[in-house]
Amino acid sequence: MTAADRSDRQGSPGVPDAQDRPQPVGLPLPSFGPPADAGGGCGCGCGAGGYDEDGYGLDPLECGLDPDLAALLAEAGLDPVLVEEVAHVAIEEDLDHGVDVTTVATVPEDALSTGDFTSREHGTVAGLRIAEAVLSVVCTDAFEVERHVEDGDRVAPGQKLLTVRARTRDLLTAERSALNLLCHLSGIATATRAWADALEGTRARVRDTRKTTPGLRALEKYAVRCGGGVNHRMSLSDAALVKDNHVVAAGGVAEAFARVRTEFPDVDIEVEVDTLHQVREVLDAGADLILLDNFTPAETAEAVTLVAGRARLESSGRLTLANARAYAETGVDFLAVGALTHSAAVLDIGLDLRAEA
Repeated sequence: MTAADRSDRQGSPGVPDAQDRPQPVGLPLPSFGPPADAGGGCGCGCGAGGYDEDGYGLDPLECGLDPDLAALLAEAGLDPVLVEEVAHVAIEEDLDHGVDVTTVATVPEDALSTGDFTSREHGTVAGLRIAEAVLSVVCTDAFEVERHVEDGDRVAPGQKLLTVRARTRDLLTAERSALNLLCHLSGIATATRAWADALEGTRARVRDTRKTTPGLRALEKYAVRCGGGVNHRMSLSDAALVKDNHVVAAGGVAEAFARVRTEFPDVDIEVEVDTLHQVREVLDAGADLILLDNFTPAETAEAVTLVAGRARLESSGRLTLANARAYAETGVDFLAVGALTHSAAVLDIGLDLRAEA
């Protein structure tokens, strides 16, 4: 794959300055694949990566993707090995151990084409490098990529996002898998951007939940960042969230908080509450973050006054784009919106092929 040419991005409508784009986050890059005694490998069939003698993953950039592409993914806070695995799963599902019978029957083996990934509507794009990863696992020969926009950019109908020159068979075989991921992630980024725009000028940030598609959490949370949102915890192990069922099991909200603090003294603890009385309880217990579940804007404002900066506050439930501003103006730190990942409509993007002589 050749180095991408970004020269034609100058003056493109809706393209923000670099500082306005989603910034990389310090996410760990987990290693995927078999255990250390299984002979190594990244689990995607590329024969790279692997594990050291202690069972720890090796360099996540050592995968079958183009090194420059792998570096771009890592800079964005994505594990290149995970992205490659997702690409393989998508293609393997589509081919089902066979071949693309329509394409093989209709397209000469040596035919070359140029394809433009083009937006059909207004939105915010996410997943362009992931679409490239799909192409990289399909293309049997080198292919050329011209990047017109970057993840996090606002795009308009008819705007080219990515131009690829490759064997026609490879382009057509990769088309649907690449678009499935690109449209889905861009839909999440577009939905998140609408919330981020609604909160502009307040201290509140919209953030996601764990209501994600199995196997795609890291990519979907990346799309949230592309849309101007922030991520909640990535897993059950990197932070605590005491919810109503934990409270019932522990015998009270303060008791639940105390048990987590005793067992895991170094983790951040967020506690879900549904009354102002519970806010006082967990505040006195030392909660780092309090989740105000189904509070009205007026009740949320009371909680903000009560807490007075001693803990961060997050609103959840009853939230819509129509009332987002009202909640944000109370002074809360976050609005938790599960719909960013579980209900976002796809952004309509297509691949327009240009056959070459």
